[in-house]
Amino acid sequence: MGLMFAPLKRYFDFSGRSRRKEYWLFAILIWILLIGAMILDATLGLGGTATSSSEYGDGTASASFNLSGGILTLIVLLLIIIPALAVSIRRMHDQDKSGWWILVPIAGPIMVAFIGGTAGPNRFGPDPKGGADASTFS
Repeated sequence: MGLMFAPLKRYFDFSGRSRRKEYWLFAILIWILLIGAMILDATLGLGGTATSSSEYGDGTASASFNLSGGILTLIVLLLIIIPALAVSIRRMHDQDKSGWWILVPIAGPIMVAFIGGTAGPNRFGPDPKGGADASTFS
């Protein structure tokens, strides 16, 4: 649970390394916050909308749901953009790459989210998994 909030504790920290686990837990936190903000926007009438529809007939079924945000969603987005950018850059550092790699259209996000870091220390700092040989955790 502590790793989920680690990027918020390291708000403006663009140096060092971050694990994939930290990145994904923070991504889950972002989704929870955004969905909650959208629901509050729609419920409180602050510019958000929530609509749903479903149909069933002749052996087919369909359902749809639309949720859009308003002012609270915008505030949440503005508050989390810096730590989200920082944790993404630290993920690139974990792979011993420059943070600028997150700007590469397809490869950058894939590298941030799915590729493991280098085992042991690299030029950006010690291994966030601890120990000199972290290859057992890959």
